Amino acid sequence: MAGRLEGKVCVITGAASGIGAESARMFAAEGAHVVGVDVAPGSEGELAIQADVTDEHQIEDLYATVRERYGRVDVLFNNAGINPPEDGSAVDLELDVWQRIQDVNVRGVFLCCKHGIPHLLETGGGSVINTASFVALMGAATSQISYTASKGAVLAMSRELGVEFARRGVRVNALCPGPVSTPLLDELFASDPARAARRLVHIPVGRFGEPREIANAALFLASDESSFVNASAFVVDGGISGAYVTPE
Repeated sequence: MAGRLEGKVCVITGAASGIGAESARMFAAEGAHVVGVDVAPGSEGELAIQADVTDEHQIEDLYATVRERYGRVDVLFNNAGINPPEDGSAVDLELDVWQRIQDVNVRGVFLCCKHGIPHLLETGGGSVINTASFVALMGAATSQISYTASKGAVLAMSRELGVEFARRGVRVNALCPGPVSTPLLDELFASDPARAARRLVHIPVGRFGEPREIANAALFLASDESSFVNASAFVVDGGISGAYVTPE
């Protein structure tokens, strides 16, 4: 059904590549006014804004710009995140690597919620989608302690915000993808093929997800079709979280 987001103003972070870029294209095809945001240039969207999600002033200005241009904000897809290959075991990880991941993945989502949700409240409510991960629900196959901790925080934050704002017309859900063929995973394959391959063996469907498959889930959460979905962990992982073992 076309037009599922007709006229809605959707702000998508991490929109220069991967899930964010695919979601921006899909949301636009469904009638949305898409504002694509990324620290890198080249975001997809009707309006592209270069901004750092860890910088509070930039995020505050971002939403003010969107509100001034469109008069409203309907959907926040807080998708920007990093998963650098140097993340690893807690006993080996350098503190600066830990902190850099926490700053982007947790602080960034927090700031986008802090400065984005008030616009939703002022213009009649809407949907907030925070990208977490299946590792927010279970341990990772390979050690990535800071990333896993950050996504657990995003999930917990999303639940609390969903409960807090439900009766004011704002739904907040955590989108929890499994491993997806994005530049982040490609980087991991290039730096450590054995580590990346170990992730694949745990997926019952036998392959990594595609950005479009995750974007479809985000589209559902952004649309009015998900009007009774709130404070949830929306899992799209190819069956990982439901499996005890996988077949040969």
